[in-house]
Amino acid sequence: MRHGKWPLIVTFLVPPVLLYVFFVVSPYLQAFQISTTDWLGYSADANQVGLANFRTLWHDDYVWNALKNNAILLGLVPVLTIVLGLFFASMLALGGRKGRAGVTGVRGGALYRTVYFFPQVLSVVIIALLWKEVYHPNQGLLSGAVRAVGLPAPTWLGDPATAFWCVLAVMVWSNVGFYIVLFGAAMSAVPKEIYEAVLLDGASRFTTLRRVTLPLLWDTIQVAWVYLAIFALDGFILVQLMTNGGPNFSTDVIGVRMYDTAFGSETKFGYASAIGVVMFFLTLTVAVLSLRVGRRERIEYS
Repeated sequence: MRHGKWPLIVTFLVPPVLLYVFFVVSPYLQAFQISTTDWLGYSADANQVGLANFRTLWHDDYVWNALKNNAILLGLVPVLTIVLGLFFASMLALGGRKGRAGVTGVRGGALYRTVYFFPQVLSVVIIALLWKEVYHPNQGLLSGAVRAVGLPAPTWLGDPATAFWCVLAVMVWSNVGFYIVLFGAAMSAVPKEIYEAVLLDGASRFTTLRRVTLPLLWDTIQVAWVYLAIFALDGFILVQLMTNGGPNFSTDVIGVRMYDTAFGSETKFGYASAIGVVMFFLTLTVAVLSLRVGRRERIEYS
């Protein structure tokens, strides 16, 4: 600092920015450029085709089917995950009996949080392979439970009518534990006196959750919504490992569609880059809209 602030800024800020531009921004810009070519990915030949890839994409039924599935995931995964996360977090933080110590959590709450958080310790690949075995039509745990009650077990991931919903359930299961811990930590920062006053006034647990907890945790919920929306627009690893978009493209999502276009039999890297550009703007739009629509006045408490 003896030489002023600018040497300090140049020394500690410029190198990370340059690395970020080279390794993050530059690939994005290259993807935009490649999306205007007919590059096949494994040769030096790449002819400029302008917006032809985007016009083809507009009339591609497979892409629209993948976008439809992503839209369903976008509408259900954040809602289900946040609702379940808030419910279990409120039960752990406020579900104990109200006694002389005031509002308390349930006994053994730390153990419950550890159990709920356990899926976050596992790799997404392990989760996909684990649930693929659970859904196995002959040896799977779920099929065995269904047969135990005398019902015929469906082919969970082999039937277009059930495969998509099975994958959606895994997406919710793999994320809800993290948000239980996140919402629980946010609730622990709220003074217990607020909850005690509300309960003394005769409010039910549901009313307390809706009228008190939700407004006080809104910033945390908004961040969770953005992350879950981005996850729902991707979902590549789970879908690719569990079903690879099948059967009959019933679980196809835009990430799998882009991967298959780039690395499948046709290896259309230019067209796959166009899909990636559309995915980039869709994700950016969803994130911005989520932050804008969910904006509320901050509630302060002491």
